[in-house]
Amino acid sequence: MVESFLTLVRIDSESGQEGALRDYLRERLQNLGMEVYEDEAGKVLGGEAGNLIAWKPGELSGPSIFLAAHMDTVVPGKGVKPVLEGEIIRSSGDTILGGDDKAGIAVILEALEVIKERNIPHSPLEVIFTVSEEQGLMGSKHLDFSRVRSKLGFVLDADGETGHIVVRAPTQNEFTVTVLGRAAHAGMNPEEGLNAICLAAYAINHLNIGRIDEETTCNLGVISGGRARNIVADRVELKGEVRSLTPAKLDAVTGEMMAVFQEKVGEKGGRCEVEVRHLYPAVNLDPEEPVVQIAVRAARTLGKEPVLARTGGGSDANIFNGQGIRCANLGIGMKKVHTTEEYIEVKSLVDSTRYILQIIEEAGKMGL
Repeated sequence: MVESFLTLVRIDSESGQEGALRDYLRERLQNLGMEVYEDEAGKVLGGEAGNLIAWKPGELSGPSIFLAAHMDTVVPGKGVKPVLEGEIIRSSGDTILGGDDKAGIAVILEALEVIKERNIPHSPLEVIFTVSEEQGLMGSKHLDFSRVRSKLGFVLDADGETGHIVVRAPTQNEFTVTVLGRAAHAGMNPEEGLNAICLAAYAINHLNIGRIDEETTCNLGVISGGRARNIVADRVELKGEVRSLTPAKLDAVTGEMMAVFQEKVGEKGGRCEVEVRHLYPAVNLDPEEPVVQIAVRAARTLGKEPVLARTGGGSDANIFNGQGIRCANLGIGMKKVHTTEEYIEVKSLVDSTRYILQIIEEAGKMGL
């Protein structure tokens, strides 16, 4: 298990550059007796690889389930040198480790290896490895869903330990606001200008930013504009986002923010252009539905207390649920992801594998 994980993190796969990892995983999956298909997402996104969709028939009559993880990592993810210190695997400090999400990949592969070695009966299994997840879930957004046969499944891409089951995750909008003023020489005739930076600041001062309520957040993350220190700025661009567990709140907060920009910039004689883009739908799983109950029973069988959690971040699970496929995101013990201090415990990898094997067993029982 450890050697498999170490091998995976040593294979460079920053977003859009997953080709080498794609080749490795396709061979591993085929050797495990799976039928493997690569879709056209790589061509659409201009990357090296598409999503992998693998299928393995089962002996039991339970529903087919899929197990999913993403192949790509954030930067800096090239030349990863994993360090095994006792029961901890960390990066050497120059790069990320890449446990997000190669820990999920390693767990899925190990579970399949155990099934093969022990000849464990199971219902049909599907594996989905996506690309460019870190770029806004782009791989899953362009996944060939006509090839996906399962109606329920699990993404292995959350923090938290075994039994941490994400059943609620937000829907998200991103927006760009362009504030337009009027240029003038800052020393000779500033009164003829209309400073877009000041217009933007005036509008921002009337916004509610940060935590809106327990379900909703909004943020302004980027502001850029102006041409020179001696020119009254005539243009400023702001980029931000709104997230909420409730779609109606997402729409309300986004609409209110855009209205404030229009109103307050207009009060000062300027104008603004707004663009809003919906990024992904929410995850809202009922505790009693099968995909959640399978995960809950599996955790309890292993002596773990299941935690039905909500998160403020998106994952491929959002896209799957948006397609009508019921999907929970599972905690796999990743720590300090997206940093050069990233690490994971060997125990988390082993426990996660046992958990996935138990989930597969619980799915198989549904047909009995």
